[in-house]
Amino acid sequence: MILLKSLQQYIDKGRGPSARALDRMPKVAQEAIAKLLAYPYHYPQLDSFTKALMAAQLKQGYQNLIDPHHIESSRQQFDANMQSIVHKPTPISHIEDIPVALRSGNIYARHYHPAPNKKLPMLVFYHGGGFIVGSIESHDEVCRMIAAYAKVQVLSIEYPLAPEVGPHELIQCCEDALAWVYQHRNQFKILKNRIAVGGDSAGGNISTIVAQRAAQTNYAAHAQLLIYPVVDFKSRHPSYYGYQQGLILTGQDIDTVTHYYAKQYHIDLEDPIISPHYGRLKKLAPAFVVTAGHDVLHDEGKIYAYKLRQNGVKVEYVDYEDQTHGFVNLTSVSKKARKNLIEISKAFRAFWDKNS
Repeated sequence: MILLKSLQQYIDKGRGPSARALDRMPKVAQEAIAKLLAYPYHYPQLDSFTKALMAAQLKQGYQNLIDPHHIESSRQQFDANMQSIVHKPTPISHIEDIPVALRSGNIYARHYHPAPNKKLPMLVFYHGGGFIVGSIESHDEVCRMIAAYAKVQVLSIEYPLAPEVGPHELIQCCEDALAWVYQHRNQFKILKNRIAVGGDSAGGNISTIVAQRAAQTNYAAHAQLLIYPVVDFKSRHPSYYGYQQGLILTGQDIDTVTHYYAKQYHIDLEDPIISPHYGRLKKLAPAFVVTAGHDVLHDEGKIYAYKLRQNGVKVEYVDYEDQTHGFVNLTSVSKKARKNLIEISKAFRAFWDKNS
């Protein structure tokens, strides 16, 4: 009865408070809730909180991250969901939205500085969301945490989304944003030669493509933070078939993104503008690569990390075996996700310092 009551609270009340209540339950209770809800997928190693959370979301009608027939409502829903679960935003001394005038157009960015009176490295951050959803708002807490625990400045880029723009325009904008940061390095008080690129999922894809394209320029990135990145649109690895249903990112989402971001613009799936796996990998910035074990993208991220290493790039690879795609967005409701992102942020900074 207690489990059923807790379950009903999750379904009836706001997602944030009820999800945090779910997170406080012991593992056995979380597993029991997933069973009561008849979670139909056999993922014995999946984090029990995530399993119960997904079971409840499936009961509420969750199907995919992106509804291919309702792009705008998918965007609104994603942003609203991410903002609704935040309870106490991680405090940062300085946060400012700034206009960024690029040759490819005018955009906005959000600047996070944990110690405004100090010179710090800068992470140029590109949010995830399958190139179609997501914003500086949806990833505000992620950027706050990275800034706080990596002790870096973060500039979160509000880049244009598909399907309104294609890969060439989107990537050019993101590369121009990196060049713009380099041009304004003195105004931002960035430590010399300490500008990195980073992001999650689609943002990881953008980051490493920008790193490849800018490698021989004066604004080349000095490090990469790639959190469960999309790197190979062409291949389908075992993790794609093993985890394409019942989790945050689905196989249908991959098909939707492939259609709206690649096929609609007649982009070959091996083109490095979307698949950095096939790009120029030599002489790239050191890369800190993170994957989630229960993720359609797990295998391609792992393979990319090894391929970078084979090409002489310094790599640190970390796999969170019991997590699923999107876990860095769950830090407000999951103690484990929060612990993981803190660990990632600190380890990335240590890796960057070591290889700078």
